[in-house]
Amino acid sequence: MPGNSSETQPTMTYPSKDQHARWKEEAERMDMSLSEFIQAMTEAGLKKFEVNVEPDESVGELRRQRNDLKRELDRARERVGKLEEQLQTREREAIQAFVAKHPGTGLDDIIQEIIETTSDRVPRQVEEMVAVGELQYEDGEYYLNAEIE
Repeated sequence: MPGNSSETQPTMTYPSKDQHARWKEEAERMDMSLSEFIQAMTEAGLKKFEVNVEPDESVGELRRQRNDLKRELDRARERVGKLEEQLQTREREAIQAFVAKHPGTGLDDIIQEIIETTSDRVPRQVEEMVAVGELQYEDGEYYLNAEIE
């Protein structure tokens, strides 16, 4: 019997059926007997290794990155707020202009007018966003300036 000599000591272990099957598969994959595999893995587990893990980045560096991201988020929120305000202003102006031309009009007519004329206002909005640097036009496509940098 291999390994059976005065230099060895039999040892029993009681793994779950799943563990046993997994260990057996790994042993076969490594061209080892199950006994050799258990012995090698036990020794490997007993080797001294550093438990402490060194972080990739210091706390200060992480804080700086967080602050940069926070500033970027704040700028993006501010841009979105300005764009929403511009859009609301344009929509208000369009509604006011329509009601001025059609006093006593109903809500359905106002909604229909806004739907029909939106395509007229969008190109103007996009042009203005490009002009002020909020969007960049490149090869027939629009990008936020932050995405290109």
